[in-house]
Order: sequence, then C-alpha cells, then structure tokens
Amino acid sequence: MQLVTEDNITDLAVERWATAGDPRLAEVMTALVRHLHDFAREVRLTEAEWMAAMQWLTRAGQISTEKREEFILASDVLGLSMLVVQMNHRLDPRATPATVLGPFHIEGSPELGYAEDMSDGLSGVPLYLHGTVTDLDGAPVAGAVLDVWQSDAEGLYESQLAEVDEARLRAKYTTREDGSFCVRTIAPLGYSIPMDGPVGDLVGRTGISHYRPAHIHFLLNVPGFEPLITHLFQEGAQYLDSDVVFGTKQELVTAFEERPTGPTPDGGTSATPWLESRYDFVLQRRD
Repeated sequence: MQLVTEDNITDLAVERWATAGDPRLAEVMTALVRHLHDFAREVRLTEAEWMAAMQWLTRAGQISTEKREEFILASDVLGLSMLVVQMNHRLDPRATPATVLGPFHIEGSPELGYAEDMSDGLSGVPLYLHGTVTDLDGAPVAGAVLDVWQSDAEGLYESQLAEVDEARLRAKYTTREDGSFCVRTIAPLGYSIPMDGPVGDLVGRTGISHYRPAHIHFLLNVPGFEPLITHLFQEGAQYLDSDVVFGTKQELVTAFEERPTGPTPDGGTSATPWLESRYDFVLQRRD
C-alpha cells in the first residue's frame, strides 16, 4: 500500500487520471490536476479558503438557469473566455474578429425580414444598423443568418426580467442576394454585469469596474465559413477601455450617428430623430 503524502499526492492523482480512455481527456485532466495542485501550493491554500471556494461554486450552480449562465459569467470576468476565443479563432486580419458569447444568448430567436423592428415598440432611441456580409475577397454572402441580441435602454436583457416570457430585443435577420442586411432596434445601454450572484460578490470585493460598454451581440454560423460570435460597440461609449469581460476590440467599435426625422435606410421614414450605424461583416471561409 502506497501512503499518500504532500510530496506524492500530485503524482498519484495524475497517474490515476492518465487512465482515461480518451487521450484528449487524459491530457486535459492530468494537466488540470497538476495546475490545481501547483496553485494550492503557491498560495498555501487553507481549509477555510478551500471550503469558501466549494461554497462559491455551489452557489454559482444553484443560481444558474437556462437563461442565466453564472459559470460563463465567471469565465468571462476571469478573462478565460476571451483567451479561449483568441486561441480558437486566429482569423485572417481582414476578417471580422470574434469576441465572447456572454451569458445572455438564447436559442430560438424569431426570424425577421429586412429592417423589421426587433424592439417591437420598446422605449428608446431608434437605431438602424445596416451593412453587408462578405467573404475575404469582398464577394457578398447571401442567405447568411445574423442572430442578434442586446440589452434594452435600461441595460437589461430579456432573461433578467422575470415578467418577460417571450422574445425581446433578439431576432434573426437573413442577408439578401447582395449580402445586405438591416437591423432595426433601439440604442442599447452600457450595463453592469449581474451583481446579485457569486460572481458579482467576488467582483465587488475588488477595484474592478463591473460595467460593459454599450454593444449589440451577433452570431453568424454560415455553412462553408468559420463561425463568428462577436459584438458591435458604440463609438464613444463609456467603459470601452475597462470592459469587465475583456471583449472590446477596436475593429468592432462603430459610430452611432444622429439623424433627423425623415428617410431611413430601409426606404421608410422616421417621425422622430434616430441613429444610424453601418458595419460590414467579413467572414473567412473554412479550409
């Protein structure tokens, strides 16, 4: 019988996890064991601190639902999400860069036509965001579906509102033959991440800003192209330089230009002043 000591526990645990039948699982788990043990040794982890961590993880699981992903939020604020995005999406410099998915994406958004209003009468400044989807050489990508979601004018998402049980400020738009699209919505507001859970409790103990700059989420998963999960950020918005989830990139910052009453990009008219933003998404074909 081999007795466990502080000196041999890591080797014993690595040896056991190396028995995984899947080589990749064995690689990941043995590395995880080594790094966790090294971390515990480096900070001289106490039993009380270990228990606090277990309770924190338990609370993160308990508060998570199909509409709230507390563990994704934890990954986001630790910078892990953006690191994984960067490592897995080393795209051509001409392609639109990727960023984090975030914890508020919901499957099954309604399909809307060109310039249909996904804000559906919600209060806020009207925003028309239009442009094209092309490949690296500028050829239009017809039939590309843009899955779009955002916060409202108060900085809240549908999933944060208990009284809302239907699609709100999210939709799917499909590009036309020339690759063009037009999203009609309202201007989003920069907002705080949820601070009522274990992630917020942890962030609140630091000097970290818990705000995100105003942005709109986009997911494009087009056959034959690398999938793209990204945001568009409002130029001049607060918190661009201190985004709590590290998601801001200069290439994704776009102007929201003020327009008077009158013609709009969809060929209609607006009876109130509105905002216009133009952005062209560039997709990279799969090898």
